[in-house]
Amino acid sequence: MTTDMDIALSAELDPIVDIAAGLGLDAQDIIPHGWTKAKVPIDVLDEASADAEDGRLILVTAMSPTPAGEGKTTTSIGLADGLNELARANPDIGKAVLALREPSMGPVFGMKGGAAGGGYAQVVPMEDINLHFTGDFAAIAAANNLAATMLDNHIHFGNDLDVDPRRIHIRRVVDLNDRALRGVVVGLGGINGGVPREDAFDIVVASEVMAVFCLATSLADLKERLGRIVLAHSRGRAPITVDDIGAAGAMTALLRNALAPNLVQTLEHSPAFIHGGPFANIAHGCNSLLATKAGLALGDWVVTEAGFGADLGAEKFLDIKCRTAGIWPSAVVVVATLRALKYHGGVDVKGVNSPDVSAVLEGMSNLELHCTNLREIYGLTPVVCFNRFPTDTDEEMAAAISHLDGIGVAAVESTHWADGGQGALALAEAVVEAASGGGASAGAGEGAHASRGGGTAGPAVEDGSLFVGGVAAGDAEAPPAGTASVSGAASRARYSYELDQPLEEKIRTIAQRIYQAKDVDLPTAVKRKLKQFTEEGYGDAPVCIAKTQYSLSTDASLRGAPTGHIIEVKDVRLAAGAGFVVVIAGDIMTMPGLPKEPSALKIDVTEDGNITGLF
Repeated sequence: MTTDMDIALSAELDPIVDIAAGLGLDAQDIIPHGWTKAKVPIDVLDEASADAEDGRLILVTAMSPTPAGEGKTTTSIGLADGLNELARANPDIGKAVLALREPSMGPVFGMKGGAAGGGYAQVVPMEDINLHFTGDFAAIAAANNLAATMLDNHIHFGNDLDVDPRRIHIRRVVDLNDRALRGVVVGLGGINGGVPREDAFDIVVASEVMAVFCLATSLADLKERLGRIVLAHSRGRAPITVDDIGAAGAMTALLRNALAPNLVQTLEHSPAFIHGGPFANIAHGCNSLLATKAGLALGDWVVTEAGFGADLGAEKFLDIKCRTAGIWPSAVVVVATLRALKYHGGVDVKGVNSPDVSAVLEGMSNLELHCTNLREIYGLTPVVCFNRFPTDTDEEMAAAISHLDGIGVAAVESTHWADGGQGALALAEAVVEAASGGGASAGAGEGAHASRGGGTAGPAVEDGSLFVGGVAAGDAEAPPAGTASVSGAASRARYSYELDQPLEEKIRTIAQRIYQAKDVDLPTAVKRKLKQFTEEGYGDAPVCIAKTQYSLSTDASLRGAPTGHIIEVKDVRLAAGAGFVVVIAGDIMTMPGLPKEPSALKIDVTEDGNITGLF
């Protein structure tokens, strides 16, 4: 059987300077990392955006997944290739650019695998992308751990800030799944070993530094956000930040080169920015804002994805990232599979590859709710893409598409995994139609930035630049009446909650509107922390709920579209640098563990240096 790795290694890649040239960038505008990948400096993106008309933003999300995932990244890649295939026949359609997250090595060596797509819808060089890539995650881990080290060092040498060792919030991170690090004791080894205390590690994609990295708009903005991170509290309950211990400058130095977005290509040579990678079940689940806006400045279409189902990734993309950046999608693709429908229709995960039309229809409740939320809460028109698997039957597929057609939801099947961009032409055509008229309509307020048509994502600041000043639109003060504002993208936005709601009510609103919960269970200790966050000035922050991806509830065994359940909140954490409050719901963990038979057992290197067993 031909593996993803076989397909990737047999592909003929264009030199990265040629991919950059297709975006209007010269060889001196990029920093190559070998022949097939490069970084694009932020000042180059500033210049490119100055006179650019912004492309249309397409969000790819999904129904609640099975443990194996439903191919959201693969579909994003296939869609971009499909749009570019359409453009070859009709140049007026314009160029599509991808903006995706970098893979974490936790899943690569764990159960799910990497995030470079699969089959004939991949970004390449996939072995580099899945393993270390350009070193961004190592830089993020080092910056995070430097802050933790400097805090412990401050305590060791006198503790002038009166840090309470019982109230230290920052955790060290690694980019691996390691359950043994969920609870540790540090500071052992005698008087020169530091102050003993209980501690824990997180996976790097759950760190606040990762979230800050992905929301920063410039080096200046990055440094300011890093400085706001609350590392601990004093014995007098005062917050102690990165700025307080003097670490922001050194952390920014570690991240200076990493902040520039990474440029690679698909198997069909579509340009792809792959940058940043927070998980969507334990973080906000989107690639860097810089990568998204680079695509908007350099492409006509930007295809991006948000992790896991629409209840997690899409909600955070819309309520956090879009609100922060002043952008809004022109269309939303909801990835579905027949196996996920059968799973939510009650079939055991081991039996989802067997034909069962009735289970397909029974599981529609989950997919329908995600579509309803996107349409009724956010005002977006979803296009459902059935990512076709070899075990799917024509009868099942016809039943699924017919059912959605009957409730007014556009749905197409796509074979991009097997056929690349050609297999995603129907999806590409449906997306073009949705973005041009069937999707959310473009706002055209006074002073709006000129665009290629309805549904564009606009500039973050009034002079039209996407990058200057280091302040995203959601963070900036509103311009005076009668002056230019952000584009119609922001004016079209509809969020699931308002920022002036109390933190507790924001949590409850998401639970009831998005998850169909009856209520939330907030223990006294959690309410006390929410009150403290509000008193410290963070009451108007968005909330980022961390919960299981397998259910709309906090109970992974509740499939379909459960109602009347209770969202159990176990903890809340302030992410002052990122600008949101993390809500830990249910039994979610910020340091995953490996399965009984991890993927690492299959990975090896041949004598000639080729990696085997990745996928």
